[in-house]
Amino acid sequence: MRVFGLSKHPYTPAFTTIRLSVLCAGCPKSFGSFVFPAKTCITGGNPVYFLYNNYAEVPAMRLFDVLGPVMTGPSSSHTAGAVRIGSTARRLLGEQPAEAEILLYGSFAATGRGHGTDRALVAGLLGMQPDDDRIPHSFALAKEAGLHFKISTANLRGAHPNTAMLRLVGVSGRKLEVVGSSIGGGRINICQIDGITTNFGGDHNTLIVHNQDTPGHVAAVTTCLSGHGVNIATMQLYRSAAGGYAVMVLECDEPIPDEIAGELRILPGIVKVTILNL
Repeated sequence: MRVFGLSKHPYTPAFTTIRLSVLCAGCPKSFGSFVFPAKTCITGGNPVYFLYNNYAEVPAMRLFDVLGPVMTGPSSSHTAGAVRIGSTARRLLGEQPAEAEILLYGSFAATGRGHGTDRALVAGLLGMQPDDDRIPHSFALAKEAGLHFKISTANLRGAHPNTAMLRLVGVSGRKLEVVGSSIGGGRINICQIDGITTNFGGDHNTLIVHNQDTPGHVAAVTTCLSGHGVNIATMQLYRSAAGGYAVMVLECDEPIPDEIAGELRILPGIVKVTILNL
């Protein structure tokens, strides 16, 4: 049995009806992707999708995009996504946080308390995952762990409605500022690291390198990964200004060996190296 969904065509401003169908094996036309009965996919006289024998071809949808994540609720966006933002920030910091300033924006600020967003973010900072039963008790557990935090709101212009800024200080004094958004279904996007724009969700083995914007660093990082047999799936480069502070984010197919961090940290101009393996 397969689950099928209707997604909006990028060149069509709207569609008449959203359909979600469950079709058994033996569907007449799939063309390598999920299909659904296309009786209402006409808007303004133009077909929303290519039609094949009254069936429409749509991009494949993962089952968990429909069902949502396994989690401690109540909300996949306000609770599960918030836990993931907190846990990803902790991993980016590279150590247990001792202090945290949590700034909520938009819907996180308006309805976050009722959805447990504040407790979820703290739970993530403590290293919990979205299905952890201890999430509702994260404030008390933070006190036991020595994590001092304060929660307030902020106006993050242009940010996604479900966004939080986390300013962290680790037990060794290391500092980090992360802006993360919960984009639905428990998925997140890390939008900024230390004021530098980024765009990744922590869904892949990820290498994050902070460096001075000087020639040779991209080549050094990619050569190092290649030498360890790690294939790069995506690569993103960000910088504050020419010759200034830069961040590169590399999502990889294979787990990233810890030795890579040590090899890169000794290179001139490399400020920080973080590995996030699944």
